Amino acid sequence: MSKEFAMKVIEVQNLTKAFPMGKESLEVLKNINIEIVKGEFVSIMGPSGSGKSTLLYLIGGLDKPTNGEIRVLGKGISVMKDKHESIMRRRDIGFVFQFYNLIPNLSVVDNIMLPILLDGKKMKNYKKDLKEILEIVGLTDRIKHTPRELSGGQQQRVAIARALINNPEIILADEPIGNLDSKTGEDIMNLFRTINKEKRKTIVQVTHSEKSAAYGNRIIRVMDGMIMNPNEKVG
Repeated sequence: MSKEFAMKVIEVQNLTKAFPMGKESLEVLKNINIEIVKGEFVSIMGPSGSGKSTLLYLIGGLDKPTNGEIRVLGKGISVMKDKHESIMRRRDIGFVFQFYNLIPNLSVVDNIMLPILLDGKKMKNYKKDLKEILEIVGLTDRIKHTPRELSGGQQQRVAIARALINNPEIILADEPIGNLDSKTGEDIMNLFRTINKEKRKTIVQVTHSEKSAAYGNRIIRVMDGMIMNPNEKVG
């Protein structure tokens, strides 16, 4: 592996997460330690309630840990000011969720370009990037459609394009094919594989599916809030 691809883009050290439950607390994650390097396609796997989605949200700065440290691209996100953390989420990380999270009355293009607008940038400067991304996700002929005019698979492609538009280093995906039929799910997973290999994006997905996990190159297994195996190779 080259030096470029050996660069650590995500480091999680001694991470715990607990939620208050009345006078007590429920520890969802317990002393988590993982490293993910540039260019990996990692699947975090575990049964419902294992803490895998909580771990992904913490890595993405969508929640705060109880204890421990998370570093993304060398920056400690748990100690960042809210403003800087928000900028990091818009520029360095692309999110793809199970339920797409598209704005119903916006067109495909406007949904994709939303991160650019939120970042105060000019859409005209991203025309070339938009054209390339639309071709990658196969939506060139759907740019004026709204989400309600699209299939589930097409909506997820819009969400993936939106995650890519700011050219982030990392894509975080939470059960990205959980609402799709098996054939459409395969198409989306092949799209993630293409993005990982051709765009050289680091991808971390949460999944309960062994089949989906096999599209990546490493599996991190989580059980009862603990890492059972952080270095299981695929294939």
